[in-house]
Amino acid sequence: METEKKYSEMNEHELRSEIGRLMEKARKAEQMGMINEFAVYQRKALMAKSYMIDPATIVPGEIYRIDGDEGVFFYVDYLKGRFAWGYRLGGERATEALPIAMLESVKSGK
Repeated sequence: METEKKYSEMNEHELRSEIGRLMEKARKAEQMGMINEFAVYQRKALMAKSYMIDPATIVPGEIYRIDGDEGVFFYVDYLKGRFAWGYRLGGERATEALPIAMLESVKSGK
């Protein structure tokens, strides 16, 4: 039996393949109406994408757009692994962690 590699042990090519495999599984789950399974595969693909991003590109003290949540911004307090810890602006300032792949730079004008 082949053991699965951790995302941290994969190279970029392996991560891209894994993301493609997970997105295909998510698509099939969505077609079959299995919404919970769809969400799990999407979140796993998001985590794999986070391992393709250099954490140094996410700067504590900066504000980022949240991909998939239009018009919502996230203030990064600190990084731990592939997660950015902080809070959403305009909310109750509840601390939460987001995978770094969910963050888009405000400065780059994306």
